[in-house]
Amino acid sequence: MAKRDFYEVLGVERGASEADLKKAYRRLAMKYHPDRNPDDKAAEEKFKEANEAYEVLSDAGKRSAYDQYGHAGVDPQMGGGGAGGFGGANFSDIFGDVFSDFFGGGGRGGSRGGAQRGSDLRYTLELDLEEAVRGTTVTIRVPTLVGCKTCDGSGAKKGTSPVTCTTCGGIGQVRMQQGFFSVQQTCPRCHGSGKMITDPCGSCHGQGRVEESKTLSVKVPAGVDTGDRIRLTGEGEAGSHGGPAGDLYVVVNVREHPIFQRDGKHLYCEVPISFADAALGGELEVPTLDGRVKLKIPEGTQTGKLFRLRGKGVAPVRGGGAGDLLCKVAVETPVNLDKRQRELLEEFRKSLEGDSSHSPKASGWFDGMKRFFGDI
Repeated sequence: MAKRDFYEVLGVERGASEADLKKAYRRLAMKYHPDRNPDDKAAEEKFKEANEAYEVLSDAGKRSAYDQYGHAGVDPQMGGGGAGGFGGANFSDIFGDVFSDFFGGGGRGGSRGGAQRGSDLRYTLELDLEEAVRGTTVTIRVPTLVGCKTCDGSGAKKGTSPVTCTTCGGIGQVRMQQGFFSVQQTCPRCHGSGKMITDPCGSCHGQGRVEESKTLSVKVPAGVDTGDRIRLTGEGEAGSHGGPAGDLYVVVNVREHPIFQRDGKHLYCEVPISFADAALGGELEVPTLDGRVKLKIPEGTQTGKLFRLRGKGVAPVRGGGAGDLLCKVAVETPVNLDKRQRELLEEFRKSLEGDSSHSPKASGWFDGMKRFFGDI
């Protein structure tokens, strides 16, 4: 039976790019693969047909011969270059490129030598607000895996060395036969390192790494806030088989402050003032992170009034001007009054009766309530 045109088999135009060819082949191979179509001869034939078409068209030389002479240019029985059909020499390479994710096998370019980067670590650093705002240097202890000093990270007993893996011959990969095709996988014995340890180190038991706590000095920049991360390159877990160490991420958590609350670059605090100071006005000392400052309270100040002290907030770690400190006034009702104090307040209350001009908010509220009930 005459062979179909290879471009027609893959469903692409003659000028299709290599990426288009691979995409078309992948789609057909996934659809007609024998593992997905057991005992389906028609699907198996289409799989073989797609494989032969892709093997020819993905090779620049074969594709040129095919474009010029058709099937005769690549058919070995007719003197051509030889597509090789399903059993062609390049099939395993094609398989590795296209199906490595489908079967889990390692295709071309698989990792050899087994070197692996160490894991990244996370450390939560608790700071006071003052430390976070001004910056500081702290010392931390971090439990981690470090290279074994006894064997210099080789995992082999001192005086010995790892030997070439007898399963993979030192390649780190083994070829597994699955039906009529083969896949390349990480060697199950040496786990891709290509080496075996016949006499393991007594300190690390052949792992090349041991658990240890190390002391580090961390410079905390001024202005950090909860959730900010400080990266210490190479201070994570040691890599295995000569791989690089991971990184350590120090994550900042700022403790609650008894006076201030932080919102970005601004600070907030509540300032209690006496009934008399609120009514008559005066001057108060209020705290800031840089010390006490004078705050002038005008007469008639009401609870909830905000006073802004510019530049008394936080200078952000990423740059920019310092924020503000916003002081919220809370008028404090006097308690535990003695007899004389009660008499004075009673006299004061009587002096206000019938004159709503001293309590504009209360007057407005009562007027609104009257209108509400009048509407009902």
